[in-house]
Amino acid sequence: MKILLIQTAFIGDVVLATSVLEKLHKFYPQADIDALVRKGNESLFTSHPFLHKVLVWDKQNSKLSNLLKIAKQVRSAKYDVVINLHRFASSGLIVFLSGAKERIGFDKNPFSFCYTKKVKHIIGNGKHEVERNGELIAYLTDNSKEMPRLYPQPSDEDAVKLYTGSPFICIAPSSVWFTKQFPAHKWIEFIKSIGNKYSVYLLGAVSDNALCEQIKLATASNKVTNLAGKLSFLQSAALMQHAAMNYVNDSAPMHLASAVNAPVTAIFCSTIPAFGFGPLSQRSFVVETAEKLSCKPCSLHGLKACPLGHFKCAETIAVTQLVDKLA
Repeated sequence: MKILLIQTAFIGDVVLATSVLEKLHKFYPQADIDALVRKGNESLFTSHPFLHKVLVWDKQNSKLSNLLKIAKQVRSAKYDVVINLHRFASSGLIVFLSGAKERIGFDKNPFSFCYTKKVKHIIGNGKHEVERNGELIAYLTDNSKEMPRLYPQPSDEDAVKLYTGSPFICIAPSSVWFTKQFPAHKWIEFIKSIGNKYSVYLLGAVSDNALCEQIKLATASNKVTNLAGKLSFLQSAALMQHAAMNYVNDSAPMHLASAVNAPVTAIFCSTIPAFGFGPLSQRSFVVETAEKLSCKPCSLHGLKACPLGHFKCAETIAVTQLVDKLA
């Protein structure tokens, strides 16, 4: 059997999609399972133990032309089953043109009319996104919940050994969306409040380097190291596994922690865990404001600015709420 799993959204979405890979492999260990992701996310699957092939769609350059090339590649591969976790038209077109006997996806996709099996995607129904994704393949497997999983390799562990010799915490301070991002001055206050007991590693992409450097300099501590842009996804995950705690926003690093069962404290500013994107690690915590705000949540995915200008959902979170999770 040849199976293709499509998730061309952002990093966190792809990490959560690995729960489907895990379950498919469990039920069909002899199947060739491929994944289709957007360019930049393929390194999540470096040396993956049971993924046959990773197809990459470059959305940034010649988006439409590359979409048609990928669609042609998918069709020529003659998949028996194509499963689309992405809910937008571009991926739906790939499914439509795939020629696969079984075409599975969510009803929200504009091309869902071509699916042989479609499932309602409902936010806020008490289910985590991995459970919603799992519903797509329940009829091929069963109704049990499967955790997402990534596979850092020995080379990834070797790359972070330098940082794991003494107790440390990781902080991923950034987010694509402003209203999901715990403010820099709060991170600085938190780091200062924990003293010198832990080394602090700031994680993120190259684009997060300026923010991480700002935080590092403001703490004036030689215990703080800016690693933004210096580690791969799997190296970051390997480091997080060894941390006393990982502090993250409602963003991709939270899902990285979940996928390696690393301890995690997730800070939810404008969004809420009830949307179904909370942490899944065995040792996980959610931190939110203690105030009852009529404006929270203000959106599903976060906004570029607080609509009311006060950003109370973040500013009223006490730093002690974070410190408590180190106890």
